[in-house]
Amino acid sequence: MLTTHLLAIFLISAIVSHSKALRFPQELYNLSSNQIFIVDNLSRPPSSSASPTPLLSPAVSSPLVPALFIIGDSTVDCGNNNYLGTFARADRPPYGRDFDTHLPTGRFCNGRIPVDYLALHLGLPFVPSYLGQTGELEDMLHGVNYASAAAGIIFSSGSELGQHISLTHQIQQFSDTYQQFVLSLGEDVAIDLISSSVLYISIGINDYIHYYLRNVSNVQNLYLPWGFNQFLASTMRQEIKNLYNTNVRRFVVMGLPPIGCAPYYLQRYKSNNGECVEEINDMIMEFNFFTRYMTDELLHELPDAGIIFCDVFQGSMDIIRNHKNYGFESTANACCGLGKYNGWMMCMSPQMACRNASDHIWWDQFHPTDAVNAILADNVWSSRHTEMCYPMNLEKMVFSQSLNNLV
Repeated sequence: MLTTHLLAIFLISAIVSHSKALRFPQELYNLSSNQIFIVDNLSRPPSSSASPTPLLSPAVSSPLVPALFIIGDSTVDCGNNNYLGTFARADRPPYGRDFDTHLPTGRFCNGRIPVDYLALHLGLPFVPSYLGQTGELEDMLHGVNYASAAAGIIFSSGSELGQHISLTHQIQQFSDTYQQFVLSLGEDVAIDLISSSVLYISIGINDYIHYYLRNVSNVQNLYLPWGFNQFLASTMRQEIKNLYNTNVRRFVVMGLPPIGCAPYYLQRYKSNNGECVEEINDMIMEFNFFTRYMTDELLHELPDAGIIFCDVFQGSMDIIRNHKNYGFESTANACCGLGKYNGWMMCMSPQMACRNASDHIWWDQFHPTDAVNAILADNVWSSRHTEMCYPMNLEKMVFSQSLNNLV
């Protein structure tokens, strides 16, 4: 049977399964050396900035894990950047037009992002953004999303766009959440809650878009792509070990997508017929290689840790190469944007968007559509369309570790 502590977690979660409405934070957040001033736009309807509970029921009747915690960038940001002074925001139409509420939430997509689908697979509600919740216990028991658009593994990646919450700061926020659990629930219950939950990491692409490919600080003369990839992977390795020391035991580490196929780079590198930019994709594949090797090493190094690496490049290229089988018509053009491939200018108004996003792979310059996110999430959960997670998918990790909790 389950341990007493784990039963207590699920009991508390059941009692507070419907969190109260999220309020706008008013205070100044001081994250280590980087002060982030909260932008409080009260003229925006609350529903357009908070992460709502899903309008559809979770895929299972009761949660498979206590909570889902998310660290990352715009691939999984659900609204944190709404509260920051930055150009990297998705809190205006047409973003969110195909979401459950048909309103912008801060997600860089026309609809749901991958972690929304994974939350439902796990039997959880949509996970609220860290800056969008009140900081009270009942708002955090099912998980917290710390992801921030433009964030990277390197602290300064994406800084030209304005404020963001770096990887290091997101991990500090997670540690703060853990300490609040300890104070509110007691140390034993807090440890069981964190160790039984899933932590999802999706970050690193901005270290290429906003740092290496822009040659910030002359980085290309200091590092060849191989050395830069090694540096990023080793930094990630240390951060995962730091999270392990905070009692995280279930990790999903996402690889990077093929941004050499993104509309922005297709127009910038003057692709003639939508061919991907191979020199960029080669760097991404190298990073994914290093990251997969790093996670495999950590599996042997960290006792009782479950770590899976999911190769988003592999899953995305399967969609691009077999797009007709998946129901996609356009593989190169963004649904929303301007210029060749709609990649020259970012998505800024509903008039710039196509009528039907579901037959497009790309929503804007860099981000996939809801339809692609659903496919990738299915692959992470159960390898439904193609095998892209190693050594197993999330469903197998959750159930195999749940069996280990039985006595």
